[in-house]
Amino acid sequence: MAASGGRRKQRARGLGLPLPGTPGEYNAITDVPGVEVGFATVKSLAKRRGELQVYTGVTAVLPRGHNPRPTAVWAGQHDLNGNGEMTGTHWIADAGYFIGPVCLTNTHAVGIVHHAAVGWMIDQYPEHFQKYHAWAMPVIAETYDGMVSDICGRHVTEQHAREALASARGGPVEEGNVGGGAGNQTYDFKGGTGTSSRRVAIGPAEYTVGVLVQSNFGSRSDLTVLGVPVGTYLTDGIVEFGPGHREQGSIIVVIATDAPLSPIQLQRLAKRGALGIGRSGTSGGHYSGDLMLAFSVANETYLPAVGEQQPYYFHAEWLNDAYLDDIYRAAVEAIEESVLNALLSAESVPTIKPPGQVLKAIDHDELLAVLRRYRSASGDGSGRQ
Repeated sequence: MAASGGRRKQRARGLGLPLPGTPGEYNAITDVPGVEVGFATVKSLAKRRGELQVYTGVTAVLPRGHNPRPTAVWAGQHDLNGNGEMTGTHWIADAGYFIGPVCLTNTHAVGIVHHAAVGWMIDQYPEHFQKYHAWAMPVIAETYDGMVSDICGRHVTEQHAREALASARGGPVEEGNVGGGAGNQTYDFKGGTGTSSRRVAIGPAEYTVGVLVQSNFGSRSDLTVLGVPVGTYLTDGIVEFGPGHREQGSIIVVIATDAPLSPIQLQRLAKRGALGIGRSGTSGGHYSGDLMLAFSVANETYLPAVGEQQPYYFHAEWLNDAYLDDIYRAAVEAIEESVLNALLSAESVPTIKPPGQVLKAIDHDELLAVLRRYRSASGDGSGRQ
């Protein structure tokens, strides 16, 4: 059984879905200045039932690109449901910042990807680590891809993670079956990596909010697109697990912005990640790790290592809380669209657990047909009831 490689990738706006908000140039997290994204995808499809199949990878998000100076980004983090892993969050909660990359992979590869990211940071910032007493605490997060990949074989290597980090670039971002999201499911359809962005005007300034999701969550009956309960209509092709099966998966939401936000404000922004994924219908299942990270590239600050000359003061500018609503709205909209882009860009993949079935990609024509019926019934173009 082979993946449906002939299907042309499509994004939500390309299908004509009436999504709110104004995206950036690439409608991607890389619209935030300096943010870069890279992938390593490890794919080896089984030719017959019972053979080894690997369908996994690593996604790297560099908040400050390949900047040779280890400058922090201010950050906040939130767990909607904690059945998952995101490293470095204790320090983010205490200090309000992190230094280095964010890497996304599968559940059993967190350790090797963390090891690789530490090595990358040591190589990227040699003086910081070799001359002074610096320590590396990169952010590594995961989702489970054991439905289509031999996750217990631990096939992700240090080299794969290094490849993702080295390949990180600005510009358009690939979606669907790539990187850490290669083997993911979303609402019992094939899911994966998705991204989107929004431009926000506040006073005399314009800011960007960018999102990247590793989407691996939800049950078909809950799927909602632009307010339409499409999952109650698109009921064919669900993988049969047998009695007693419950939703399992996870979603990692990474929110980036160039708006000058404090760590407290970023923590509150990360909480809005729950609203963003909630728009797609989920109620946050027990077995789903729904973890959100928000960071700001504004107020760039070099934080010296132990042994370096320490400044007495730092100077920063924060947005007035009264104007955060526009940032919140942008994040929620971009998250909703990122999940849709992950779904619509994905390609079908054979399952190995259970064996012999197919984790199918959503059919674009069937989705559009359901949405058209609802638009006609509601008398407007939004689809929302």
